Amino acid sequence: MAANVKVALFLPCYIDQLYPKVGMATVRLLEHYDVSVDFPTEQTCCGQPFSNMGCVDEVKPLAEKFLKVFGEYDYVVCPSGSCTSMVRKHYEEYIEAEPLENLTRKVYELCEFMTDVLKVDHIDKSFPHKVGVHQSCHGLRELRLGQSSEINAPTTSVDKVGSLLSMVKDIELMPLNRADECCGFGGTFAVKEEKISCQMGHDRLNDHEEAGAEIITGADMSCLMHLDGLSRRKKKAFKVMHVAEILAP
Repeated sequence: MAANVKVALFLPCYIDQLYPKVGMATVRLLEHYDVSVDFPTEQTCCGQPFSNMGCVDEVKPLAEKFLKVFGEYDYVVCPSGSCTSMVRKHYEEYIEAEPLENLTRKVYELCEFMTDVLKVDHIDKSFPHKVGVHQSCHGLRELRLGQSSEINAPTTSVDKVGSLLSMVKDIELMPLNRADECCGFGGTFAVKEEKISCQMGHDRLNDHEEAGAEIITGADMSCLMHLDGLSRRKKKAFKVMHVAEILAP
């Protein structure tokens, strides 16, 4: 990629407010591959929480704000499949077709950007740990960062998170019994259906525990936040890390 390409970093609210180190790791990772990164400080929420709750009138101004802030960049990169999916798959309800098409064709989830645009085929880093990968639903089923198990067909999609992690030296990726099952977070679902959400999360933790994982990683800090909270309450020994934190130099 040419050094003069303008890449804007779009950060989810929970990374900006609760996990800023993930944002910094994302910048280090992109800059390591000679990408020039800008962080537009006027960016706001993409509107996904409002959309999930059916508050459509609240989403439109946020979608229009997103277009105004990020519309002039060559690429927009986000360390979240969930928020990327909101822009790419759901903004059509709020923005006119032509400007929407110009926007969505350049918005990428981080691992997707590294795989499809940067064409990364080598990662010079050692990470000697047993790692379990959580495949988040939006990234897997809407962005197709991999192929979900409910599709009864030969595998055609590259596992973009797993393939990047497999390039890391000394890492041991621990296979799960149910590799692409939902963690139960689902944004406001975790509030409205707390018991179901928690049980689904505990099921995922048990799967990682049986696999022997020391660290749980993934491309969505929201899902990882959910699993981390459940893990700490049960006093389990897991460490939770966003994939950018593992891949970054």
